[in-house]
Amino acid sequence: QAKLVELLSRKSGVTLAKASMTLGWQKHTTSAAMTGLRKRGYVIQRNERKNSDSVYLIQAEQTAS
Repeated sequence: QAKLVELLSRKSGVTLAKASMTLGWQKHTTSAAMTGLRKRGYVIQRNERKNSDSVYLIQAEQTAS
């Protein structure tokens, strides 16, 4: 999960597909891990892009302590 937080914390964020590929996880596993992070207090923003995958990101000031 630390690697997922790192990917989500990048300024450009990360797509679900790219995060899954980088981590070697299936998409539903990556999505479930993001849900777990939300439950732990992380605020994960989803930015929809027209004709493309959504980008997910955690703003630096929003990370859980």
